[in-house]
Amino acid sequence: MPTVVVMDVSLSMTRPVSLESSEEFQRKNLAVHGLTMLFEHMAANYRLEFTSLVAFSSLWELLVPFTRDYNTLQEALSNLEDYDKTCIESALNGVSNVVQQEWGSSCPCQVVLVTDGSLGIGKGSLRHSLQTLKQRADDKKFPLPFPFPTKMFIMCVANSEELQTTDAMDNLEELLRLSGGDGQIFTMEGQLCLKSVQAMFGRLIDQAYSPFHAVLHCGNLSSDVQVFPRPEPVVVDDEVDPMPRVVNTDLEIVGFIEVGDISSPPVTSRHLVLPIAVIKEAEDVSTGAAEEPEEEVSASQMAGKSPNFCVLLHGSLKVEGMVALVQLGPDWYGMLYSQADSKKKSNLMMSLFEPGPEPLPWLGKVAHLGPISEAAENPYGEDDSKSPFPVQPSIKRSYAQNVTVWIKATCILLHRLTFQRRPRPSIR
Repeated sequence: MPTVVVMDVSLSMTRPVSLESSEEFQRKNLAVHGLTMLFEHMAANYRLEFTSLVAFSSLWELLVPFTRDYNTLQEALSNLEDYDKTCIESALNGVSNVVQQEWGSSCPCQVVLVTDGSLGIGKGSLRHSLQTLKQRADDKKFPLPFPFPTKMFIMCVANSEELQTTDAMDNLEELLRLSGGDGQIFTMEGQLCLKSVQAMFGRLIDQAYSPFHAVLHCGNLSSDVQVFPRPEPVVVDDEVDPMPRVVNTDLEIVGFIEVGDISSPPVTSRHLVLPIAVIKEAEDVSTGAAEEPEEEVSASQMAGKSPNFCVLLHGSLKVEGMVALVQLGPDWYGMLYSQADSKKKSNLMMSLFEPGPEPLPWLGKVAHLGPISEAAENPYGEDDSKSPFPVQPSIKRSYAQNVTVWIKATCILLHRLTFQRRPRPSIR
C-alpha cells in the first residue's frame, strides 16, 4: 500500500542533541538519518512501494509526490529547510489531500509521522485541535479519521520520559485513536543518538515493512516467493470469539479451475507474487570463475537461467486460461491467476477470498471439489459445451420463486382502473 512520510520541519526540530562526539546534531538530523535508513530498506525490499514526502510546520508542502525513485526521496531529505511552529492538523489535511488526489478514498495507505513530540503552541497546536473537536463547523472538521483506510505510525525523536513530563504522549495517543487505532507510537530508548534512532526505525521496519516470504507448493513442486504487499490479518466478524487470521507461509495449491467458472469473485485483497531467486549455486559458479573475467557471470544472471516453478505456473495459467485455488490456512482460500498490465507484460497475482469453507457460493464448498478424472462422466461434456457451475443450492431461495412483475407503467394504471370500476356489494 502507498506510504506518506510526513516530516516535521518546525523550529523545535532544530534543538541540539548532546552527543559524545564533537560533531553537533539536531533532532532533525536524527530524523533524517532514520528516514534514510527506511528509504534504503524500501529500495532494497519494497521497490514496488509508492512513497511520498510531505514537510510541515504551520503549513504543509508536498516535497516529493508518490514515486518509486528512492534516490529522489533521499535528495529531498538532504535539502530540508527550517520553518516556524508545529501544526499537526495542517499536516493531516495535507496528507488527506495528497492521498485522495492520487488514489481516491478506497485505497489503504500508511502514514509515517516524524516529529519530536512537540504539540505546538496556541491556536493550531495539537492540544488546541483536540480540545475543540466538538465545537467545529462542518466545513472545519478535524481531518481524522481519514476518508480512506489508513495505518498511522508516529515516530517521536524523543524518549518516553521526556514525553511523559507533559501531556504530549496523551495527545499523541488520542491522535492515534482518532485515526482508527490501527498503528503505533514509537519512541527512542535511552539517550538520543544515532544508535537509538536506528533501533526505533528498525522496529517500524519489522512491523510494517518486512517482506512476506512464503513457499508455494503444488504436489512435489515448490518455489520460494515473495507476496507484495504483505497480507494483513483478517478478523471474521460472525465468529463467537473472533481471532485475527494470518496467511500461512506455506501456500498449498489444491486444484485448478477455468477462468469462466470462477468469473469475477469478491476478494478482500490482491497481491503480487514474485519468485525469489535461489542464488546460492550462482554465487558458487561466479566465485569459481573469478580468474576468467571474460567468462564471468553474475549471480542474478545465473538465477534467471535456473528453472523456477513460479515462472512455470504463471505461464501455464496464462496460456490455459485457468486459475489455481490455493489454501491460505484452515478453511481459508485464495486464487492465483495471470493478470496482464499490457500486451507484452503480465504478472502472477494472488487474490484472497473471505475466510470460510464456501467463499464462492456458485462453486459450493471447496473441500467438495475434485478432479475431473474421478467423475463418472465429464461434467464439461465431450466438447466443453456445458459447465457444472453454478452449483444448485439444496434449498430453493425465496427470490428464485416466480413473482408478478409489471413491465410497463400502463399495465399498473389499467389494473387500478379496472379495480376501481368494479361494483361494490351493497350492505342492507
